[in-house]
Amino acid sequence: VQLQASGGGLVQPGGSLRLSCAASGFTLADYDIGWFHQAPGKEREGVSCITSSDGSTYYADSVKGRFTISRDNAKNTVYLQMNSLKPEDTAAYYCAAGEEFCSSTLSEYGMDYWGKGTQVTVSS
Repeated sequence: VQLQASGGGLVQPGGSLRLSCAASGFTLADYDIGWFHQAPGKEREGVSCITSSDGSTYYADSVKGRFTISRDNAKNTVYLQMNSLKPEDTAAYYCAAGEEFCSSTLSEYGMDYWGKGTQVTVSS
């Protein structure tokens, strides 16, 4: 059972990246999926999540209008499209799967699986 986050990299301010969260050993569609990030010296915080029940999505205020979370159940993968990136988006990004945790609070409690992080660096 594994979650693997990928797609990070170095991008200039205003640029875009698409992160992927792929699951092996279990069906991603059965779980709520969240993206979290942690910048150096800061606590990990929720970025976005998507529910398994009806695909409802939630976003941190800092990324609303710039990031989009989506899922492709056929590929057992969840994506985070990040546009108009800012230097303050620089962080390690993690995906996680859990049952019915996704809400506007973007809490990380109740996760069953965590993926290893992928680094996003926004710099000119």
